[in-house]
Amino acid sequence: MTDKIVVFTTCSTIEEAEQIARKLVDARLAACVSVTPAVRSFYRWKGAVEEAAECLLVIKSSRDLFDRLRLELEKAHTYEVPEVLAVPVVEGSPNYLNWLETELRAPGV
Repeated sequence: MTDKIVVFTTCSTIEEAEQIARKLVDARLAACVSVTPAVRSFYRWKGAVEEAAECLLVIKSSRDLFDRLRLELEKAHTYEVPEVLAVPVVEGSPNYLNWLETELRAPGV
């Protein structure tokens, strides 16, 4: 098991998704954020089944940054209750995991 995680969230617009992605990478809370621009979500909200076109963000980070990442994501998000789900990265390519570690550290650290 590694200390790396993948966090999922969705946004209602590509503009919001790109803004959040850039904010998280700039703050080094994420090494990479992949944005999938066209997903269809079905969910229950306030007693009714809803359907929405959304953008999916796949955020690569680490466990020790999750609380800060979650707070930034919730602050920047327009949804009343944004999806913020973290799943552990059990294994990965050593080169990729090393790159993640490097990108999540402040320069010079």
